[in-house]
Amino acid sequence: MTNHETFKGYFGTYTKGDSEGIYSFTLDVANQKILNVAPAAALENPTYLTISEDNRFLYAVAKEGGNGGVAGFDILESGKLSFINSQLAPGSSPCHVSVNPDNTLLLSANYHKGSADSYLLNAETGRISATLSSVAHEGSGPDKRQEKAHTHFAGFTPDGNYAAVIDLGIDQLITYQLDNGQLIEKSRMHVKPGSGPRHLVFHPNKKIAYLMTEFSSEVLVLTYERENGSFEQMQAISTLPADFTENNQGSAIHISTDGRYVYAANRGHNSIAVFLVDPESFKLTFIEDTSTEGDWPRDFVLDPSENFLIAANQNSSNVALYSRDVETGRLTLLQSDIKVPDPVCVKFLNY
Repeated sequence: MTNHETFKGYFGTYTKGDSEGIYSFTLDVANQKILNVAPAAALENPTYLTISEDNRFLYAVAKEGGNGGVAGFDILESGKLSFINSQLAPGSSPCHVSVNPDNTLLLSANYHKGSADSYLLNAETGRISATLSSVAHEGSGPDKRQEKAHTHFAGFTPDGNYAAVIDLGIDQLITYQLDNGQLIEKSRMHVKPGSGPRHLVFHPNKKIAYLMTEFSSEVLVLTYERENGSFEQMQAISTLPADFTENNQGSAIHISTDGRYVYAANRGHNSIAVFLVDPESFKLTFIEDTSTEGDWPRDFVLDPSENFLIAANQNSSNVALYSRDVETGRLTLLQSDIKVPDPVCVKFLNY
């Protein structure tokens, strides 16, 4: 964990309402408050963000009229963002972006196109080159929202050898080998039909991953084989109380850096579910769920010290701040009146 008086971060948003694009903010650790929420860059629907490990560049999902793609920005000392360039193509914009540790490769996932793309990056300037590789998925699932492929996540495996790509529409986790940035299919894992897999996070041991499903509202505990990039499921656990029967859609999932606690967000139940990780089996035990004090928590994040958690409620345009007990994993509400228009993603700089 990191000791700082303040931490800087960014919100990605939908710009269909009052939002101007990407917003910066400061977490005041001593006073336990979120301060200085302000526009950092004007951009249409920057719904997901990722930050380079050296904190020099921020990359965002981007939309411009009928075109969609990715955009890069220099991160200025003031917290403002200076546009570098974008790569756009006709059609819908992606829903997820990620960058590798040496800032040479960017991945995006496109929900509407059912595709994943890779882009070369200039590690010195942050500039994004044209699409290097693109893969499109085919198929459907039993849920009415699974009428076709809907790629929702494209991230790097901890060893850097593969891209782990999750497709909600076809209930699959597909591993692509990264061959000079080219996406070459290596392995496929099918999850329960109709579960709608959405996002993935790795345990610090790099051998276990936790996958959040949107439709079935579950966390799937997976083993990961570095040798061939394959995954295998060993547990499924609900993120909801047994008596909850209303509409819910699972969203984000994160893990503490000590590997002891997994957190998952519920849209509809409007809560953060907290799970204890067994240190030997790595399976999960439900601890509690905590209200997000708003509607439709699309994303949340642990701060760099991991003493706090921030939840972004998309439909109610508010952000909630919690203190986190690092020993028990439990959350305590500190602040819920932070106004951010249509927040969809929240990221901190790396400390």
